[in-house]
Amino acid sequence: MIEVVVWICGSLLGLGAIACLVRVAKGPSILDRVLALDVMLLIISAALCLEMALNRHTDYVLFVVAACTIGFIGSVTVSRYVSDQRNA
Repeated sequence: MIEVVVWICGSLLGLGAIACLVRVAKGPSILDRVLALDVMLLIISAALCLEMALNRHTDYVLFVVAACTIGFIGSVTVSRYVSDQRNA
């Protein structure tokens, strides 16, 4: 039963990754591209969590936490930089 759930979740994550790649390619602004890359990082982290749940191990937990933290800090940094550029 869990294999079916993993296949469904994996295919939904794959569709989300394709949508993110399209937004990175077509994004009209740098903020759209940064947000799409941040979502892509979260999709990769979710895929690793899915793999850990399927194989019942916790080998990638540190990478998942670090990737989410770095993605958040990067997005906040870029958005603050862009907002400072618009106000100046």
